[in-house]
Amino acid sequence: MLNPLSPEVLLRRCSLEHLPFQTTAELADLDETVGQNRALEAIHFGVGMRHAGYNLYVLGPPGHGKHNLVQTFLAARAATSVTPSDWCYVHNFQTPHKPRTLRLPAGQGTILRRDLERLLEELQRALSAAFENDEYRHRVKEIEDISDKRQEHALKEVQKQAEYQEIALLNVRGNFSFAPLRGGKVISPEVFAKFPEQEREQIEAVIDDLQKRLNKVLHELPGWVRETRLRIKEIKRAVILNVVGHLIDETKKSYPDLPAVLTYLDEIQQDLIENAEELRGYNTDGGDGKSGDPFQPKTRRENNDLRRYYINTLVHHDSTAGAPVVYEDNPTYQALVGRIEHTTQMGTLLTDFSLIKAGALHRANGGYLLLDARKLLMQPFAWEALKRALHSREIRIEPLGQWLSLVNTEPLEPEPIPLTVKVVLIGERVLYYLLHAYDPEFSALFKVVADFEDKFPRLPENDLLYARLIATLARREGLFPLTQGACAVVIEQAARLAEDSERLTLHVQAINDLLCEANWWASEARRELVTATDVECALAAQKRRCGRIRDQLFDEVLRGTVYIDTTGSRVGQVNVLSVIQLGAIDFGHPSRVTATVHAGEGHVVDIEREVELGGPLHTKGVLILSAFLAARYAHRRPLSLGANLVFEQSYGEIEGDSASLAELCALLSSLADVPIHQSLALTGSVNQHGEVQPIGGVNEKIEGFFELCTARGLTGKQGVLIPATNVKHLMLHANVIEAAAAGRFRIYAVATVDEAVELLTDLPAGERNIVGAYSPGSFNYRVETRLARFSETRIPRGAERSSLSARRPLSHNETEQ
Repeated sequence: MLNPLSPEVLLRRCSLEHLPFQTTAELADLDETVGQNRALEAIHFGVGMRHAGYNLYVLGPPGHGKHNLVQTFLAARAATSVTPSDWCYVHNFQTPHKPRTLRLPAGQGTILRRDLERLLEELQRALSAAFENDEYRHRVKEIEDISDKRQEHALKEVQKQAEYQEIALLNVRGNFSFAPLRGGKVISPEVFAKFPEQEREQIEAVIDDLQKRLNKVLHELPGWVRETRLRIKEIKRAVILNVVGHLIDETKKSYPDLPAVLTYLDEIQQDLIENAEELRGYNTDGGDGKSGDPFQPKTRRENNDLRRYYINTLVHHDSTAGAPVVYEDNPTYQALVGRIEHTTQMGTLLTDFSLIKAGALHRANGGYLLLDARKLLMQPFAWEALKRALHSREIRIEPLGQWLSLVNTEPLEPEPIPLTVKVVLIGERVLYYLLHAYDPEFSALFKVVADFEDKFPRLPENDLLYARLIATLARREGLFPLTQGACAVVIEQAARLAEDSERLTLHVQAINDLLCEANWWASEARRELVTATDVECALAAQKRRCGRIRDQLFDEVLRGTVYIDTTGSRVGQVNVLSVIQLGAIDFGHPSRVTATVHAGEGHVVDIEREVELGGPLHTKGVLILSAFLAARYAHRRPLSLGANLVFEQSYGEIEGDSASLAELCALLSSLADVPIHQSLALTGSVNQHGEVQPIGGVNEKIEGFFELCTARGLTGKQGVLIPATNVKHLMLHANVIEAAAAGRFRIYAVATVDEAVELLTDLPAGERNIVGAYSPGSFNYRVETRLARFSETRIPRGAERSSLSARRPLSHNETEQ
């Protein structure tokens, strides 16, 4: 018979000898890379590899400090890298709906924008002054006077010829006509009609001739006006060229080594010379029908046309030292590749190059872009847009409607920007494996995987290393220092979170939360040091805050609503331990498993499976029971057994195989007709050879049954059976250890089914002798004997119903359970 585990193995204490300090204030900082050498090596390789496709996927559970570690590493690497170029968009004077890019050295984008703003301000003042110059006004006035005199002279010549022939030239609101004169007065049509026919014909012939002369003059007038305007325009052009050329030449001197800037300035100069008046909305009418000051603005809309001469500094690096490190928290399609905004004028949507906005890819270009994989995949079209940019190595800004071919109007088509970026996706393992399996492009674009560890070996020297991590987290959060004892409790909790006494969790967020809560308890007690008591208070408070449902379930057991026995013995009934996960809390909860047997065809019916409440892993565990029974007891005859297994009072889905050992013990108890001690509960899975295998949540399972037994009163006979391979995972609470040390609660470690049944029934399991038979009176002997009787009394398939009455009756001891 096995002995209970000693209290020393139930909790691996953190020795204070491993923590040679009084408080964590004495410890140096430690970054969160502890235990992550594999991930750091991968990150170092991925960041350093400059070939295409070597982007990184950083994977691991949330809360392990992946974001902070990666950002810290990249920030250090980026600080020593070359600062990338500034990128600007400028107006395309040849094709306005296709803005051009302008690449400038880091910091030059803002300088050029300011220079252009200053240039245009100076141009406005200089041009206004130039056109207000007396010489310019005199020259324009002279040309206009010559044009006016020419028009007047031509009309007067026609008028003189008409008057000479007693014909008047009439001008009514700009409409010219002729009429006969008599005595210097225009005669009316009625009087003219009374003239002799011959005289009327002569007058009409004269008028026709004069009309031809007048039409000739009127036909030549537009040409004279155009000629005048061209002459004035040439004068204006000369003035503009003199002013613009001088100022732009001065601006060019600041950019002698940037041919793209010089070319753009030349284009601005040419466009200003050709369109200065139209772009500024200059009033060329002067209010009196003559050309006035061309630099008096007319409307705001026309003034806005000056924007075409500015530049849109899309990305600048005025204050950036080294390569950029960008984390995009909301990786939508537009947040990644940029967007084109619009303005509204008179109910019409308008846009131009100045309304192009940068995306995360633009800001990270030449550096590093961090993205959360889950957030990225949840945004429509964002994943496809990122892959497209990485494949083409350029950033193409397209409105989503245009990208999906939903817009038929001519859109703005900015010139693509070359892309050189290292993308780091941070996400869960399952997302990485799903993308790798179902997206053929993923493996070509993200060739480097940095896999974060979940646990850290708990070696004596690592206790101090972990204490430094605790000190670093406390300082980062502005918390009180921790005492030596408080650090020890935190390290023990780290082992419990790792579910392994030989490992420490690397879930930095959970440890950080515990430190913050312990600090609150210390402040409540008006202490400036966090003690072990504060940490224990924080742990107890965490459990209490989330314990409403757990307490209700235990209350139902204590009130007898849920049947769980902790005393006495029952055949075919066993207490099984399970873990319930609800939000942030995991807690153990005992359940009852029962089994019944009868003669049959060798089938073990899993009632949970039959009603579709059993998951596939639970079903697998039950099938393994059938295989074990056949392998152990059906060497000489078929397994003539019918059995039913069920979790009593279970109304939800059951998953996992950690109850298979308990189910097998209940089944064997029913077969052997031997009662099981209800003061014991057990957990563990079993294989086809009867070996007990490890399970998860062993600490919570033990504590769940212990709390029930404590509530009912410990008798010294109560305890728990766990797999022997789970002993290294034990990190139990102090109250369990105290009860075990006092002999009031027992924990046994079993390696086989036989060891379990011996503890549950107080019978020897028995071993086969040289002839292959179990020793009489042993547990296995009883099981095998019962199965032999089932085989003898089994009704063959196809037998007549009358054959049942011909069988001998069974004795009381042979009655089927």
